[in-house]
Amino acid sequence: MRLVVAGVRAEPPQLYLGKHVSSWYHDTMTKNITVRLPDDVAADTEALARVEGQSVNETVKQALIEAVERRKSDPKFRARVRRIVEEDRELLERLAK
Repeated sequence: MRLVVAGVRAEPPQLYLGKHVSSWYHDTMTKNITVRLPDDVAADTEALARVEGQSVNETVKQALIEAVERRKSDPKFRARVRRIVEEDRELLERLAK
């Protein structure tokens, strides 16, 4: 089963062809994504949404928000993020020369 999730906010790049994109665009736009779920997971998601009295979209969005928050409080995850940020910084500094 394919589940199309609308309304999941994504942070698009702040630069577009070298020009800053207005913050109003990022504050008002959402990103649509397609999630492919096994039938049993999709059925569980639909049932959870029905029990909670909300849309499947809202159920999936909330689950993603909660997953991100859990990971942000994980010290090992935060260390991996810092390592990647530093690697990217080094790469970008080399490209900027």
